[in-house]
Amino acid sequence: MRKVVILLIIVLGYFKANAGKIKGEVIDPKKREPIINAKVQAFKDSNQKGVTITNIDGEYLFDSLEEGTYTLVYTHPEYKQKTITGVIVTLNGVAEINAKMSNGDLTAVVVYSKPLIANRKALRKAPVVQTADLITTAAGVRQSKRSGSLLYSDGGRGTGNVFIIDGVQVRGSSGIIINSKTEESYKKVERNDFKNVLTAPVSTMSVDVDRASYSNIRRFLNDDELPPADAVRVEEMVNYFDYTYAQPQGNAPVAFETNLSNCPWDSQHQLLHIGIQAKNVNTEDIPPSNIVFLVDVSGSMMEENKLPLVQASLNLLVDQLRKQDKISLVVYAGNAGLVLPPTAGDEKTKIKNAINQLVAGGSTAGGEGILLAYKIASENFIKGGNNRVVLCTDGDFNVGVTSNSELEKLIVEKRKTGVFLTCLGFGMGNYKDDRMEMLADKGNGNYNYIDNESEANKTMVKEFGGTMFTVAKDVKCQIEFNPNFVSGYRLIGYENRILNTEDFKDDAKDAGDMGAGHSVTVLYEIVPKGVQDSNLQLVDSLKYQIPFRATNAASAYELATIKMRYKEPDSNTSKEVSHVVAYNIDSFENTNDNVRFSTGVAMFGMLMGDYSKLGSMNFKQTIKILEDCEHKDEYRSELLKLAGKASKLRKAVVKN
Repeated sequence: MRKVVILLIIVLGYFKANAGKIKGEVIDPKKREPIINAKVQAFKDSNQKGVTITNIDGEYLFDSLEEGTYTLVYTHPEYKQKTITGVIVTLNGVAEINAKMSNGDLTAVVVYSKPLIANRKALRKAPVVQTADLITTAAGVRQSKRSGSLLYSDGGRGTGNVFIIDGVQVRGSSGIIINSKTEESYKKVERNDFKNVLTAPVSTMSVDVDRASYSNIRRFLNDDELPPADAVRVEEMVNYFDYTYAQPQGNAPVAFETNLSNCPWDSQHQLLHIGIQAKNVNTEDIPPSNIVFLVDVSGSMMEENKLPLVQASLNLLVDQLRKQDKISLVVYAGNAGLVLPPTAGDEKTKIKNAINQLVAGGSTAGGEGILLAYKIASENFIKGGNNRVVLCTDGDFNVGVTSNSELEKLIVEKRKTGVFLTCLGFGMGNYKDDRMEMLADKGNGNYNYIDNESEANKTMVKEFGGTMFTVAKDVKCQIEFNPNFVSGYRLIGYENRILNTEDFKDDAKDAGDMGAGHSVTVLYEIVPKGVQDSNLQLVDSLKYQIPFRATNAASAYELATIKMRYKEPDSNTSKEVSHVVAYNIDSFENTNDNVRFSTGVAMFGMLMGDYSKLGSMNFKQTIKILEDCEHKDEYRSELLKLAGKASKLRKAVVKN
């Protein structure tokens, strides 16, 4: 045995002696000082062969590299990323490569490779009871929440005071920052109230197929937290799931499915269910795609559920590409740059290598990245094709164009190029949901939140056509209610999508978009004619308006008329389709699975979103409705578990 060990040592020593080396130092040319703790990566043929950190003298060393040509990537939170290509390594040779890094943004977040304590659930099991105890505990707790407070002990946030201790940057007192509020941001939602048909007979909205709210809520619940009420957008929760709506016939772009039933939480009310189904398109029949991946590689993206999950998600999407598709990769941190020029979709290894070698560090110049991405997309525009920017970020822009109003103006201008926008959100703690929602809405695009690889697979693989290929843009829906049957109504969800009546025929007014195979579900709570309801404001009959009179026997039994306007993806002129809803009421228990399941999801969202005027609605009733529906996939089964968890969390809050 001893001889074997000696032989092994000799063999390993031989290979190490015959390996090549790269050494050098990294310096700040302005300060003429070494840069400590700079990360240095060595890539060969786009594959990482080594990674190291500079010492107190700014020195680094790779001592056992195979021969070949290497690319070195230098990153540090306070400096702009540096790349040196064409480094030749020979057997037994030593390549000495010194690097100079330019100053970046001093407000960059200190990042780390992996948290010691990964989430709130793990923190509760940790042997730390008092916040002060963390001063003597190893850093690495990324985020926890007790009694509504967030606690960070990994070096803090970008807004903290900066300290340099032995060359290592930390933030806040003793490296600990306690924030009374989360740094995530959500647009304030004013919930829809009931409308009186005498004064508001028409309801108009922008069609929405975003689905980010549901997966974001799932992230909170899986971490044993109730989400902020403003994070709940009921329409996105309902539209997250698949429904068995019939496909459009002939040349029709969409099909309508409607159902009127009694309302499960108010026996005096009714529930109108509207299902709108876009035509499916086979992946092989989708026109050629010109897609620019726009990836945030700033310091805030270092966490495992950010850049690494972005890379896993984009790799899944790359697997769906064809030879006729073109892919480009743009990144942004302190500034923006083109990592991969337009590349054929069948060169999957080349594309994935470019994605997988990305590293995070620095500040976030989101506006600059958007400009470059649209420039690349426009220069490679495919007429009649699918031209799209896919933005992957936590939305935390802090350099250049940063305000929502500035970004909105930028995106509105860029959508005139005919390039669509898909926003994929990642991460927690500093997540900017309001910004992501706005960018997608104004960029003729869609918005998804990716909280795990299962969600990435759903978005990038199972729903590839709907996510990446728009079949109708600026889609608007308008419902006119018949006062012979309806006294009032409430639109459930779509609070951020309400349009003025006159916007419906205004082609200059932006609206939502539908992807291939997408379905949209809309629910109205109806106050029937003759029901005295305190939810409706009492109004006098209008003196000069002509009361509704049926022009024929058939129209006497019409509950409402639905109109939808849309534009072809490459057109600026809208088309209109309509559908009449007959007054034909069913009991809720006898309605189909589409109606009952979507209603259960909406009830879950209304309870989570702190809606008012809920009648008898509660979690027990909601869970029973969901249990009685068909559980045809893992997403529906998961919803039941989340509803149960939300019920327990809500009870705990009420109890305390």
